[in-house]
Amino acid sequence: MDVYWLEQTENDLPQSNDWLSSSELAVLKGLRFALRRDSWRLGRWTAKRAVAGYLNLSHATPALAKIELRPGPSGAPDVFFETKLAPVTISLSHRNGRAICTVAPPGDELGCDLELIEPRSNAFIADYFAPEEQTLITQLSPADRPALLALLWTGKESALKALREGLRFDTRSVIVDPVDMSTSVNGWNPIQVRHTAGQTFNGWWQVADRMVYTVVAAPPPAPPISLKIISHASNGAPASLGVDESPALARQRI
Repeated sequence: MDVYWLEQTENDLPQSNDWLSSSELAVLKGLRFALRRDSWRLGRWTAKRAVAGYLNLSHATPALAKIELRPGPSGAPDVFFETKLAPVTISLSHRNGRAICTVAPPGDELGCDLELIEPRSNAFIADYFAPEEQTLITQLSPADRPALLALLWTGKESALKALREGLRFDTRSVIVDPVDMSTSVNGWNPIQVRHTAGQTFNGWWQVADRMVYTVVAAPPPAPPISLKIISHASNGAPASLGVDESPALARQRI
């Protein structure tokens, strides 16, 4: 299974909001705090561009405004294009001024997350990690623990998103197992997350700029394929999108 992903930062955001639909504009106006508005806009911008690239749609702002993310029954995002359910599955995450969106065929279970590598308290470890994960953490020196904690946390968040439940589930119900890094592919390292109810997700993780990126899916995905934005204009001019492999060609192999 092929999964595509796109990363955007606050610097990629246009100043105008003409790429948002009328209903999205209403949601934006209802957000009281500037930090929440900025994060919401960045997430929507990243998701719309990722979906447009995956479906080979125009990146002009009128076309992006026709792509909408709507919360499904569980609260997880569903994608609509021109009011019809789009043939994609997505997962979205944003943190610290950057966002990622992963895109896969409809019906697949998919989750992604990114997390800043930073110190965490012993209370955080005790509250949110399963006993086998806590054992793994204690085997590392204090200096090495923040990176592992970020990896385990992104793995949990990704799996809970793939389950379309998010943090409504106990984080200890999904147990992360980083796989041997000797099998790294293009900078991505394998990971497996097991849900205590029996579901297992496979996926990949990497570290860049003190951030951990994790993608998990079922069926098991190949290493994520980057959707690379070459250029864009915030005035509605078409943008060009480069990919490591054409999504259309990739879908022919599925």
